[in-house]
Amino acid sequence: MSEYVYPVLFGMACGLFDRILMLRTDYRQYPTYLHGKIIHVALGFIASALGAVAVPALMEENITAITFLTVAASQFREVRNMERNTLAQLDSYELVTRGSTYIEGIAVAFESRNYLVIFTAMITTLVYIEFNIVVGLIAALICILISKKLMGGGKLKDIVDIEFIKPHFVNEGLYIDNIYIMNIGLPQRQEEILKYGMGFILKPKNFDARSTIANLGQRQAILHDVAVALGVYRDSGTPALVPLAKRDLEDGRVAVFVLPQNRDIQRALEIIGNTPTLENAIRMPTERNTKEG
Repeated sequence: MSEYVYPVLFGMACGLFDRILMLRTDYRQYPTYLHGKIIHVALGFIASALGAVAVPALMEENITAITFLTVAASQFREVRNMERNTLAQLDSYELVTRGSTYIEGIAVAFESRNYLVIFTAMITTLVYIEFNIVVGLIAALICILISKKLMGGGKLKDIVDIEFIKPHFVNEGLYIDNIYIMNIGLPQRQEEILKYGMGFILKPKNFDARSTIANLGQRQAILHDVAVALGVYRDSGTPALVPLAKRDLEDGRVAVFVLPQNRDIQRALEIIGNTPTLENAIRMPTERNTKEG
């Protein structure tokens, strides 16, 4: 087994490097720095070790060693549960919550990335054994590019056109364009909303996009990302200052009303456009097979 030491170490290094590249803390500040990252790097190390060791185990016809992969699968499912439970607990203390759909998407992403690490470690270890380290490095680069591509996912700007619209009142009704948001009776609150409020209209590019942005979880993800990136002008116990997203029932447009502390219109347009399209919110009614089978 000594001949497999270097290939296994190489596969582990490539898998761990792949996981570190996929571990990115952005404006949403998740995973947290530093302890949250340590947990995921440690799990990435375990995943890379399992993937790298599985190759020589198969080559030596040690089939029982592959049972470790099934154990790993069950452990990484616990990673999803851990992320879901943690974020669900923290969400109740957010001024603008993520929502359960966003939380589930994050949990699934962290689980799947460990499987990408196993795949990278297995491929690079196998290529090293069959060829040499140079070909192994090429295979590692290909695996990393595939991982980055799969990690990216869709963005909201791919399915909607985004336009800034200044909020306005009609009597006590707050509107973004012609879409009713909510009723605000207090003149003081109306002044605050006109001073700090921003409105955006999301125009779906097709019928599938209309169904996707109609999802309440997708709309809540937009509000959360804007609030995290630009701040939010509200505190607990101020329901009139809660950011909202309402839908036009006629044409499927969605009006987004936010009260950021940093009123940067261009930055807000970028944040909304870069909001991930949640897998659980994607709907494709036009892909429905109408043939009777």
